[in-house]
Amino acid sequence: MTQPDGKPEGSVADAVAGNWVDRLAPPPARPYLRLSRADRPIGTWLLYIPCLWGVALAANNGSGFRMWDLWIALSCGIGAFLMRGAGCTWNDITDRDIDAQVARTRSRPIPAGQVTARQAAVWMAVQALIAAVILFSYNRLAIGLGILSLLPVAVYPFAKRFTWWPQAFLGIAFNWGALLAWAAHAGEVPAGALLLYLSGIAWTLYYDTIYAHQDKEDDALIGVKSTARLFGQQTGRWLAVFLVLAVLLFAAAVIVTLPAARGVWPMVLALAGVWAFGWHMVWQMRQVDLDDPASCLRAFRSNRDAGLIVVPFLAVAAML
Repeated sequence: MTQPDGKPEGSVADAVAGNWVDRLAPPPARPYLRLSRADRPIGTWLLYIPCLWGVALAANNGSGFRMWDLWIALSCGIGAFLMRGAGCTWNDITDRDIDAQVARTRSRPIPAGQVTARQAAVWMAVQALIAAVILFSYNRLAIGLGILSLLPVAVYPFAKRFTWWPQAFLGIAFNWGALLAWAAHAGEVPAGALLLYLSGIAWTLYYDTIYAHQDKEDDALIGVKSTARLFGQQTGRWLAVFLVLAVLLFAAAVIVTLPAARGVWPMVLALAGVWAFGWHMVWQMRQVDLDDPASCLRAFRSNRDAGLIVVPFLAVAAML
């Protein structure tokens, strides 16, 4: 069966058309996969990319890549899928009453009546436990950071109730993988890792402010706070600020990490990747119409490509 919009029955409004969950997943599993946003993979990418940044930039400190880094990259990808799923499930449990009042989110599984909050809580726990098995394959520092990351994940769904800056809380949670992956590679969290983490937070403020413009009218009606509502007509200027901060902090992370003894070319190559990252965001700003939800969603999703642009530059620089 299909809905009036032509999507399969039970499909979420902002899911990717023709996604694999709607087409291929067994019907009983679909509501749970939709809770995990498996039909909207962009969030997994945005959680995973800082992990790739972390391990790739850490390898530029003179240590180079090791075979263990293949496991870090692979396991962080699996962990990003699982923890993004657990975090989104938690978000849907806490926001079920709000989601029912917003056009874009009322089709989510809990407000749509596809699953109960209790069933969602069990699903959340299953995902988190599987992710914990992966986490405990890392060193002690990375394990500790992974456990500590649960705090911002737990707080984030409530942030829009008490602050105009919930996007900052998302940035704190979503970029934690940069610290964790760096620690898993190097067994430490130096200044370069912290600068990279701050760059990721600025990046999240950039892309999630664009994302929040989709819901600004509904959010205003029900009293939900966001940077989109806070900035209003000044959003473009704020996006430029976040863009510049993300690029400058990333460049600073590269500069303090790469040893001078490695020569100039690894530095040039790594900074070229940061430059490409920044120009992709400039291109987004030129394309996006903040009063058009579809345009906002396209710009938001394009940040997967912006974040991935940097990775091969850092990887090749580490091998020079």
